[in-house]
Amino acid sequence: MAFCGLFIGTPIWAEPQQQTFQDEQFQEDQPQIARPKHKPKPVIHRVDPAVQFRHNLRDKINSGLVGIVSEGTDETVDMALALTAQAEHDRLRLLPIAGAGASQNAEDVMLTRGVDFGIVQTDVLDETKRNPPFPGVEKYLQYVTKLYDRQVQILAGPDIQSIDDLRGKKVNFGLRDSGSCTTATTIFKALRVEPDVTNLPHPLALDKLRRGEISALVYVATKPSRVFQDIRPDENLHFLPITGKPTTNYAAITITADDYPELVSQDAPVKTVEVGTALVAYNWPTNSERYQRVNHFVQAFFAHIKDFQASHPKWHQFDITSSVSGWTRFPAAEQWLKKAGLTPEESKTTIVHLDAKQRDALFKDFVQREALFREFAAYQKERRQTIVAYDNQ
Repeated sequence: MAFCGLFIGTPIWAEPQQQTFQDEQFQEDQPQIARPKHKPKPVIHRVDPAVQFRHNLRDKINSGLVGIVSEGTDETVDMALALTAQAEHDRLRLLPIAGAGASQNAEDVMLTRGVDFGIVQTDVLDETKRNPPFPGVEKYLQYVTKLYDRQVQILAGPDIQSIDDLRGKKVNFGLRDSGSCTTATTIFKALRVEPDVTNLPHPLALDKLRRGEISALVYVATKPSRVFQDIRPDENLHFLPITGKPTTNYAAITITADDYPELVSQDAPVKTVEVGTALVAYNWPTNSERYQRVNHFVQAFFAHIKDFQASHPKWHQFDITSSVSGWTRFPAAEQWLKKAGLTPEESKTTIVHLDAKQRDALFKDFVQREALFREFAAYQKERRQTIVAYDNQ
């Protein structure tokens, strides 16, 4: 990401010229000093072969390396393994990174060093645009393609028969800023059901649900999920249906006995909704080395889609020409689709024009949030130092 600013004062390029003039003026006032006739021999610095070899190896390994962040590493490991064969002869290598949450993953693509790609839910992208970490996020974050869908799975105890029964009850939405939490918050708000939300890791929440300490948990993931694979029929846990369509971001889907033989009966499939995911990329300048790496990966990704599809059923679900509403497709992906004779679906981007007062208000809000963040970070740092000092006593 490039930043530019206005420098007021003496230009840096003028300083050497001014210094030279002062040196000449100083020399005119001084007696001439005899200078040696022979110039000293240049010193030759020898490079340790072992050090040079290590540097060359480091450059070779990093030359085709791109980083990708996601909430779970299953998807990114699928990609990395599918590209392993190609990496052997053209140095392409994908480095999977476990993210700290869906919202954070979007910010990591835009702000974190070493991160070029991310897998992010489409409703999280919408939330990122509504509440951006800085103005103009769409200039820096673009999508390569829409990927597979994740299903909203609400698992409840025996005394809960519908989502309406969860009013005021303890319901786990997953960790804060996670994809599950973002989706659950949106859906429950749309359904006008306000539960007592907890933010626990899903395995811990499942344990509490089994003990009756919470009434339900919401997990957004591709079905069948490994989190639910060990649930026995005698535990009397079951999925709650989501009827209707809470928002335009979600499509209707059904959870069947084929997905969870121990949780869903053959004659009673459960209606729910699903949310899309997208492969997003940082919009590097086209003449930069990082753009070339990202471009290289995009070409390989489209060329090896069949290899991805062989690794897991969820990879069969997506259409690479589908657009992500409100966002711009990465140029290299757009070009690849056109060369392949595939017509990219038109993006439904809505361009909002802001007047001067609106732009000033947006920037002022951004500055205020940045100041609050810095104040909180300083508080955390001071608090950490106090705890360390206490432990050393």
